[in-house]
Amino acid sequence: MKRLACVIIAFFITFAPIKAHCAEVSVSAGAAVLYCADNGAVYYSKNENKPMKPASTTKLMTTLLTLEYAAKNNKTVTFTKEMTAEGSSMYLKVGERVTLRDLAVGLMLCSGNDAANAAAISIAGSVEKFSELMNRRAAEIGMMNTHFVTPSGLDAQEHYSSALDLAVLMAQALKNPDFRALTARKTATVSFIKPKNKTTTYSNHNRLLSLYKHCIGGKTGFTTAAGRCLVSAAKKDGLTLVCVTLDDRRDWADHMSLYDYGFNTYKMNELDDTDLCLDVPTVGGKKPFTTVVGEGRSVFVTKAADKEKIESKMLLDNFIYAPVKKKQALGAVEYFYKGKIIASHKLRAIENNNSLIENKSFLDVIKGMLQNAF
Repeated sequence: MKRLACVIIAFFITFAPIKAHCAEVSVSAGAAVLYCADNGAVYYSKNENKPMKPASTTKLMTTLLTLEYAAKNNKTVTFTKEMTAEGSSMYLKVGERVTLRDLAVGLMLCSGNDAANAAAISIAGSVEKFSELMNRRAAEIGMMNTHFVTPSGLDAQEHYSSALDLAVLMAQALKNPDFRALTARKTATVSFIKPKNKTTTYSNHNRLLSLYKHCIGGKTGFTTAAGRCLVSAAKKDGLTLVCVTLDDRRDWADHMSLYDYGFNTYKMNELDDTDLCLDVPTVGGKKPFTTVVGEGRSVFVTKAADKEKIESKMLLDNFIYAPVKKKQALGAVEYFYKGKIIASHKLRAIENNNSLIENKSFLDVIKGMLQNAF
């Protein structure tokens, strides 16, 4: 093992340059945003805070809440007449029975307005009460320019959101493993509880799952008033981006163009000191050295073409005093970018190093000191 020779060791982590996309990015959308789900940064924006009609991208919130409730109680829902809705549908009939998770499939993949109403009424008792849950969650996650009226996204007065808010919602929803798995599926089959012999396979309206290999999910939307709306997410080399376009006739192409720009321009960097293993001189210990290891692993996004470097400084005393306990923090590795600290990872002892004077009488200690002196 390496013997520690100095108090502070500084080193640099450098990254191979990646050719950036230099052309100006432009989209035909009325509003758009390219958002980093890893750090909350906005890499491209156009009217990102403008309240607009979100159409069925509203169902991102409805699906997330439905899956959260289903995780607690995947109750059986009997479809009733009051749950019926115009527009896109998973074609539920009055009297049929499915679970909340089945309704989430209908929400996410085929954008069923009937599934949205069924989920809302079964969870909250009414569409209006469910909208209150939607708005409460929107406020909690920082959607500043959003107000929900319907769980489906059908046009309604005072039902609006913004490109940035929808990006924030998608990033939050991806943290839910059930949502993340569902939104990535191209197809899903629902086995009805009633009638028992009925099964239906639904296809995902999100064509980006086939058009763009890094796409990991998303939600489409359309009404005549809202135009074509699309929220999607893509992941490449550890970097997760969310793209939103509202009122965009070229949504598929614009999303792919924005993703190409984002992944060419930005890079996910891993800050990892778990391979550090050092022997630190120890005074008064039964062992002359204490082994210290790094335990930290985190990530940080930078521009791929950025000439700045991430500086890493290891802070550790030249020697330490016994006793030392296993997993005791003895130092740290701090990471800096452009002069600002971006991460700090502890350095910890891997085992105990007891003191030589433990369990000895005062006379034994004095005797030992005298022997050492002569």
